[in-house]
Amino acid sequence: MSEVVHFYQTGTFTVGNRLLAPNERSGQAAMERINALTSGHRACQGCGEALGARYAVDAAMRAANGNVVVANATGCLEVFSTPYPETSWQLPWVHSLFGNTAAVATGMAAAFKVRANKAGTTPTRVIAMGGDGGTTDIGFGCLSGMFERNDDVLYICYDNEAYMNTGVQRSSATPPAARTATTQIVGEEPGNAWGQGKDVPLIAMAHGIPYVATATVADLRDLERKVIKAMSMKGARYIHILVPCPLGWGHASGLTIQMARLAQQTGIFPVFEAEYGVVTNVNKIRCQEPVESYLKPQKRFAHLFGKAANPEVIARLQAMADRNIRDYGLLDDEEVDTHPTAVQGDERAHQF
Repeated sequence: MSEVVHFYQTGTFTVGNRLLAPNERSGQAAMERINALTSGHRACQGCGEALGARYAVDAAMRAANGNVVVANATGCLEVFSTPYPETSWQLPWVHSLFGNTAAVATGMAAAFKVRANKAGTTPTRVIAMGGDGGTTDIGFGCLSGMFERNDDVLYICYDNEAYMNTGVQRSSATPPAARTATTQIVGEEPGNAWGQGKDVPLIAMAHGIPYVATATVADLRDLERKVIKAMSMKGARYIHILVPCPLGWGHASGLTIQMARLAQQTGIFPVFEAEYGVVTNVNKIRCQEPVESYLKPQKRFAHLFGKAANPEVIARLQAMADRNIRDYGLLDDEEVDTHPTAVQGDERAHQF
C-alpha cells in the first residue's frame, strides 16, 4: 500500500536541498558553486558579513555566468579577506578607498561597456560592496550620485551597524540606545542618541532606481533570490543585508543567525523589495517576537536590563518595531504603506 509522504522542510528555515527540484536548490549546495570567497580569510568566528558576502557574490556569479568584477570598500570585509599579500577572493576584485566605492564601480562599469561595444560582447557586470560605515556615512555622496545617474552597478551594503573594523564606533546605521566605543552608556539617554542616522534603503527608493531590497543572513535562500533578481536587471540596484557582528553586538558567536532572524521577526529590520520607488514585496513575520527577545542576548543593550534600566527605552524601541510592521504590512492583517518615507521623528521607521 502506497502512502503519500509530506516533506515539511520545504519553505521553512532549513537550508537543505535534497527535497527540492534542482532549479530551486541553493547555489551553495551545488558542486559547481563558485566559492568566490573561499577559505583562508580571517573573519571572526560567527561573522555574519563573511556569510552574507559568500552567498551574495556566489549568487551574482551564478547569475552572470562568472562574468563579474567586484569593487570593495575599506572595512571588515576587505581587511579580513585580503591581508596583503594574500587574498581569499576567487574573482577579479578591486580595493577602493573607504568612501568612493560607488564611484569606482561606476567607472569600471563604463569602461566594460565601452570595451564590450567594441568587441561585440556582453559587458562584464560590476558589484560594489561596503559596510554600513562606507555606505551610509563616508560613501553616501558617491552612492547617491550612482543612484541619480542610474549607473549599471549592483551595490551591496553589509550592515553590522557600526565601524567594527576600527573598534566598534557608531555609524549612521547604529540603532538608538546601543552602546559603542563612541556612544557610551552615560547621561540621561545612555547609548546612541535617538533621532539620528539614516535609512539608506528608503533613500535609495526615493531616487527611483530599478531595484532596492533588504535581506538578512537568517534567510539565505531569500538573499540568493534577491541577488539573482538584481543581476537580471540593468541600472542602479541596491541590496542592504543585515549581518550581525558577535564582537560588536556582544552576542555569542553561535547566535548570529538567530540574531538576524529575531531582527526580522520583531519588526526591527523590515525585509522587503521595491522597484522604481514602490514596495512590491515584503517578507511577512511568521511569529512576532517582542523586542526584548532580540535585545537581551546583546551586550550592547545590556544597560537596558540592568538595575538602572529604563523601561521607557524598550517601549520606544518596541514602538519603532511596531511602526515598521504597520508601514510595511509585515503581518497578514496589516496594510502596506507604499510611502514609508513620510515617517518622521523618534518613532520613525528603523534606522538601518
